[in-house]
Parts: sequence; C-alpha cells; structure tokens
Amino acid sequence: MKSARSKFSTLKQICTYIPGHLVAKLARSHGIDKKCRTFSPWSHVVSLLYAQLAHSSGLNNVCDGLRLHKGKLGAIRGATPPSRNTLSNANKNRSADMAEELFWSVFEHLKTLSPSFGGKTYKGFPRRFKRMIHAVN
Repeated sequence: MKSARSKFSTLKQICTYIPGHLVAKLARSHGIDKKCRTFSPWSHVVSLLYAQLAHSSGLNNVCDGLRLHKGKLGAIRGATPPSRNTLSNANKNRSADMAEELFWSVFEHLKTLSPSFGGKTYKGFPRRFKRMIHAVN
C-alpha cells in the first residue's frame, strides 16, 4: 500500500474497513433511521471521521471542507456533505450509543480479518510499552 497524500484518500481507506451493512443495521436498532430525512447515518459517520482526520476546530471547518470535496465524498458509498444546521442537529439529537457500538463492532470485525489486530490482552496495566503507539486523534 502506498502512503496517502491527502485526508480524503485516508478517509476512504478507513471507510472501506467498515462493513457496508453495519451502519444501517445499527441505525435501525437505535432508532436513528426513523428521524433522519436527508442526512443519512452513513454520511454522519463519514463527517465525524473527517472531523477527526482533518483536525477540524469547529463546525464550519467540517462542513466547508466536506462541501469543497463533494465529488470525492460521494465516492465513499454515496455520502453527502451536510449543512451547518444539519450536522449540528444530528450531533445534538442522535444517540452516541450507536457510535460506540459501531466502534466495537468494527473492532471485532478487524480482529476476524487479522487476529493480531487487537494485540495481547493484559491483566492490569503493563509496566512499559514494547512498541510505538500510534493514535488517530
């Protein structure tokens, strides 16, 4: 794999590891799909991932960045850029339980793809780390 030169190619690579049916299934189980009209749960997940990868400092940065790259965003399973009011309303009214369950479901999925993905499990805190830790923040 070649290194990514932009945030959107990194975002697309991350989104390919999320199973296509998973977000819709979790949205149905948490009742989120009944409340959404134009801004789908998948677009919301992609918007939140973009906010983390781009180190966005506010709602305007997220919405402007996604609208600027609307074509590339549409290539990620048909995600659409939100308006400021739509993203703010979605963040306010949609439950964070779905995002937490999505994280753990994708984590388990990645463990099935590569059993060494999760690393070793420890009882208690390790004394020192033997490998470098890379975090996406």
